[in-house]
Amino acid sequence: MYVVLLTLHNLNRWLVLLTGVWALARTLPGLGGARPWTPQDRRPVAAFMGTLHLQVVLGLLLYAFLGMQGAPVFAGAPRPGFQWEHLGLGVLAAVFATLASILSRRAATDPARFRAAALWSGLALLTVLAAIPWWRPLVRLFGM
Repeated sequence: MYVVLLTLHNLNRWLVLLTGVWALARTLPGLGGARPWTPQDRRPVAAFMGTLHLQVVLGLLLYAFLGMQGAPVFAGAPRPGFQWEHLGLGVLAAVFATLASILSRRAATDPARFRAAALWSGLALLTVLAAIPWWRPLVRLFGM
């Protein structure tokens, strides 16, 4: 079960990064106020939020599984508290992505929608980048 969860968590990391870049690619050009907000602008923001929420759920399942096994989390981490940084930053990134989705949907004007989506998606993506354990293999498929 651990290997399956870890593989899904690893693969979903790439979806999170791709949808985060996609969200910024759709929202940053709209900051000038020259174009209207469309459903095509909303989709990547919502997809980014969804993949981040899935990532947090998969991560929490990994923590629970490892806790039940009594196994160390992030053995070989560069800092002893990295497991808590990773968890906290993951949850914070999901909160930021949720704010991007909600605030861009509720904004009264198109420029405000683009601003909210770009700001909070950008913060979420930066937080994700800070949370990734870069010393581990970038692709890990079923224990390999």
